[in-house]
Amino acid sequence: MRGGQSLAEALESYLAEWSERTGIAVETWALPGTDVPARVSSSVMAVMREALANVEQHSRARTVSIAVTIGERGLRMTVSDNGRGFPAAGAGRGIARMRAAFAEVGGSLSVNSVHGEGTTITGVVPTQR
Repeated sequence: MRGGQSLAEALESYLAEWSERTGIAVETWALPGTDVPARVSSSVMAVMREALANVEQHSRARTVSIAVTIGERGLRMTVSDNGRGFPAAGAGRGIARMRAAFAEVGGSLSVNSVHGEGTTITGVVPTQR
């Protein structure tokens, strides 16, 4: 992230640039209103870039919905597209990279894809105690 930018600001500018470049609409449902530790912010941005690269290259989606929220249990990120989906066996290196990025900060990532209906990626990073 650029110096002094919050995670929400970094996401807003990245999503706007990505949508303009790809022509795929982005619906932003929620962005964090509080500060997020730098390591977690870096992981969220890495996963977001990878998820959107997958949408752009493979999904044929017209719209992507994004939500990044922070609650008592930690950070939750959801990226959902209305593309063509893929069979579970079709998960590739990009998904492995996303899982690794969240694992580095103690989080986990799940992927739910329905062939012909789209894909939803959900990542959770628990609050550090």
